[in-house]
Amino acid sequence: MQSLKQQITTLMVAAIIILAVSFMIAIGVQIKNTAVLAAVTKAKSDMTASEAIVDLKYPGPWRVDNGLLFKGEVLINNNNEIVDYISSLTGNTCTIFLGKNRIATTVKKDDGERAVGTLASEEVAKTVLNQGKEYLGEAEVVGHKYQTAYKPIYDQKGNIVGMFYVGISKKYYDKLFYDSLISLIIVGVILTALVFVGTIYYTKRYITDPLKQLTEETQKFAKGDFCSLYNPVQIESQNEIGELARAINQMGGWVQALTHQIDKATAISSQPINQIASNEASESSGEKDECLKKISPNDKEQWGELSKGLNEVTLQQILGYMKNQHTSLSASDIAQEVNLTKVTVRRYLDFMEKCGKVKVDMQYGPVGRPLKLYKLEK
Repeated sequence: MQSLKQQITTLMVAAIIILAVSFMIAIGVQIKNTAVLAAVTKAKSDMTASEAIVDLKYPGPWRVDNGLLFKGEVLINNNNEIVDYISSLTGNTCTIFLGKNRIATTVKKDDGERAVGTLASEEVAKTVLNQGKEYLGEAEVVGHKYQTAYKPIYDQKGNIVGMFYVGISKKYYDKLFYDSLISLIIVGVILTALVFVGTIYYTKRYITDPLKQLTEETQKFAKGDFCSLYNPVQIESQNEIGELARAINQMGGWVQALTHQIDKATAISSQPINQIASNEASESSGEKDECLKKISPNDKEQWGELSKGLNEVTLQQILGYMKNQHTSLSASDIAQEVNLTKVTVRRYLDFMEKCGKVKVDMQYGPVGRPLKLYKLEK
């Protein structure tokens, strides 16, 4: 069976790991979406810049002549100079289409050759060439995924004669995503470790160690070892554990007092009366000795035979105290002063009442049982 410390540690570790993983997944998804959005935004802005570059470098309208695409008087077919220039400025791939056919491009096939003569995807061709709309987003370019921007090319008559393309390879924003994710994981692991260490320290210092100390103390009590009662449990805490420690200290004090009274009663009942009298006389204070001396030697004859379980020395002790008091006393008051249990004192008071040596008054309060008050008869 796992200890409480192990259970709390396991629970904390599981909670921290779940929280950290959930946080990383959520942030990772957000980073990926941000990277894709950044790539699309870059492609769109680079498209605008690329068109401006082409217009500045090759003034004049777009036109098709004998199946060839011209910009002003410049032939664009196989004119890789312009697309290479745009690619060097933007860092993107760049292609000019005649219809859906690549006629100048920086995109390369797997064999390293420029992908001149290859076709745009049907989805792109349908959106740009047929519908005359821009296409923004992920598209397949010569078998590879790119974040792309396609825009139709119009001639002077307003006819769509081709497309202009700039694109960012998926590898670009994948790298951006994975680099960010790795940084996030490193930070997450460090923070998780710090939280874990802090949690373990707090749990050990303020929960498991105090509980372990309290458990050891209660086990000592259960085995009858009350030596620790003289050294109360020192746990400075205002929570439930602190309250439990204070309760154990109070219990220890009560057990200590009860044990002392039981030991004393046992010692008295097991010794001869003469030895008890001698011990009591040697242990009593000067004031108590004076009280006992004031008891008349004839008192013993007036009491008659003591009830079973009562002894003369204890009776004289109680009687001596009461003779020096001028007010009515409860059993609790007498027990506290003569260092006997309340039950023991009440038995002697009942005997004295039976013998007619004490006057008993009943004190009634607003609630609860009435309180008996005893006073020696004159």
